[in-house]
Amino acid sequence: MRRTRLAGALTAVLALALGATGCGGGGGNGSGGKTSASGTSAASSDRIEPLAPAAPRLPVTVPSADGRTVTVTSTERIVPLSGSLNEIVFTLGLGGRVVARDITATFEQAEKLPVVTRAHDVSAESVLSLRPTLVLAEGTTGPAEAIAQIRDAGIPLVVVKPAKALSDVGSRIEAVAAALGVPDSGTTLEKRTEERIGAVRKAIPAREEKPRVAFLYVRGSAAVYLLGGAESGASSLLEAAGAIDAGKESGLTKDFTPITSESLAKAAPDAILVMSKGLDSVGGVDGLVRIPGVAETPAGAARRVVTVDDGVLLNYGPRTDQVLKSLIGQLYGEEK
Repeated sequence: MRRTRLAGALTAVLALALGATGCGGGGGNGSGGKTSASGTSAASSDRIEPLAPAAPRLPVTVPSADGRTVTVTSTERIVPLSGSLNEIVFTLGLGGRVVARDITATFEQAEKLPVVTRAHDVSAESVLSLRPTLVLAEGTTGPAEAIAQIRDAGIPLVVVKPAKALSDVGSRIEAVAAALGVPDSGTTLEKRTEERIGAVRKAIPAREEKPRVAFLYVRGSAAVYLLGGAESGASSLLEAAGAIDAGKESGLTKDFTPITSESLAKAAPDAILVMSKGLDSVGGVDGLVRIPGVAETPAGAARRVVTVDDGVLLNYGPRTDQVLKSLIGQLYGEEK
């Protein structure tokens, strides 16, 4: 991967993970799938929990993360260009105004919307054909030509700073709510999300030693096997769950590095975190431990694997409390 920023890695990883499997609408587990030594995942509904819809107060003029100022006059037809932004819009209660989705928007309420991306690239033609009145993008959304084409067509396009850590959840909700003209809903959702994350973190069992967890991005169909480092996007979640990011702690400062026996031995994880579709792509836990070096780690020897659905793991949004709950339950063996 060429992108070294966490947010770039997030976008590319999720797009590749979902695109390589042809994922469309409902294949995820919104609360994160629990995987034991057998690699089986406990299914639950991949749905968001929206607030009651509020009438947008428009027009609004808001800052865009690319340095522009954008005036929004209508939110009747919204196109969010990432799964995370789509999730925020729906949870703010304006899902009925969304007319398209990115391939990484996998939750149930969005599954019937047309997809306007190819892999992780936006199709400007597909977006414009839906006559949007507002487009929301991440700082890493591309290609740049597509974004420029949408803007040149006169469509208000607001760029939101990409998620970097758990601390970004509130500011992203606030930014999207402001662009939609529903700031009060944003305040309500931000408070609800923070309270839920706080409640989950209080449930972390007391332990003398923190578990060391390595985040692996694996895609067997593309022969891609990567070990996450400090900028993979998972560090903040793992640390919030009371764990140590083994890749980061072993000295990996960038987003991802190819898996080697040496890098895994240095990381020495007690558990391995993978995206659910990534685990499927290598043939489950049996296939994962056949990747060179995995079986020799404490995690591989114990077949200790944790999974969370691709479409929610690194979103840093309204369902992050569910991701944390799943991580904590799987790591400490107390998930119901």
